[in-house]
Amino acid sequence: MSVRRADSLGGKAAVAGIGATEFSKDSGRSELKLAVEAVHAALDDAGLAPADVDGLVTFTMDTSPEITVAQAAGIGELSFFSRIHYGGGAACATVQQAALAVASGVADVVVCYRAFNERSGRRFGSGVQQREPTAEGAALGWNLPFGLLTPASWVAMAAQRYLHTYGLTPEAFGHVAVTDRRHAARNPAAYFYGKPITLAEHAASRWIVEPLRLLDCCQETDGGQAIVVTSAERARDLRQPPAVIVAAAQGAGRAQEQMTSFYRDDLTGLPEMGVVARQLWRNSGLAPADIDVAILYDHFTPFVLMQLEEFGFCGPGEAADFVAADALPLNTHGGQLGEAYLHGMNGIAEAVRQIRGTSVNQLPGAATTLVTAGTGVPTSGLVLGRAE
Repeated sequence: MSVRRADSLGGKAAVAGIGATEFSKDSGRSELKLAVEAVHAALDDAGLAPADVDGLVTFTMDTSPEITVAQAAGIGELSFFSRIHYGGGAACATVQQAALAVASGVADVVVCYRAFNERSGRRFGSGVQQREPTAEGAALGWNLPFGLLTPASWVAMAAQRYLHTYGLTPEAFGHVAVTDRRHAARNPAAYFYGKPITLAEHAASRWIVEPLRLLDCCQETDGGQAIVVTSAERARDLRQPPAVIVAAAQGAGRAQEQMTSFYRDDLTGLPEMGVVARQLWRNSGLAPADIDVAILYDHFTPFVLMQLEEFGFCGPGEAADFVAADALPLNTHGGQLGEAYLHGMNGIAEAVRQIRGTSVNQLPGAATTLVTAGTGVPTSGLVLGRAE
């Protein structure tokens, strides 16, 4: 659990259950109700009851506190509850926190959850609106007066530099969008089920903030997703084949800000994801060639390319060709562009399905999956594998 040395967490905990609500644009119910539905679905998937749960983890952004979810879900006493900061960067870290609690004996069964009405309620894509002043938010003051008000505008700065540095055009980003939508088209749970796109359709979609087009940006979703974590030993006796947590990591880079790290020496990469990558490879003993399926956080397509390069799947500036060649099964659920935007939690569920062999876009024999959380912010990642 260190940027300097390997940790001993790997193999001690596993994902035993996954559950979600439907993904929609107007759920018609509260975020608490969505959270409870997802938690119950994940417990049922694992063959566990609310009374088995003694830990809960969620995002600082979530409006449903752990003790409130416990009460509403019929969960009793809690020995562990935790929240992770930095928006979508928290996704894999919720599972890491759960695994730490289980491995240390602080809790036996921990449920990670995220639930929101991100389309019908608060829309994160609308950017900065009536935020309370914070120390970390002060960095935005250097950008807001010049019109950088939304996540798309913040990402566009790095995306433009990436294209310039490597002599590419915005079509480079289209390969990610086409890949995600191809997988979503075969996924009945995806909002864009039955709706693949072409590179020409990507190029014809309207500009949001150059060089980002509409189809480079993730959708907005109402829904909930939950993940059940317990010991690897206990998980073997439960209802589903376990997805063992082979490695887990968080990462923040030098000169790190939330989405506006524009004062670094280089804007063509994601150093915080590099911190995660180095830990995951060291702690797992694996290398890029050992990964069967990658579920990479795709709130915006350019950052998928940069992640592939940070993890060493290809060289700098080569990721667009790597994706176009289908060199690695990528976002087989459709990603946040094609399935749903659940702050990356639905990506963890897809990684688990690949290990179980139950994905609608299953890679035969998949034994190792890489999952990443939000990019442009302090972030996290996981490597999941089959039980031996």
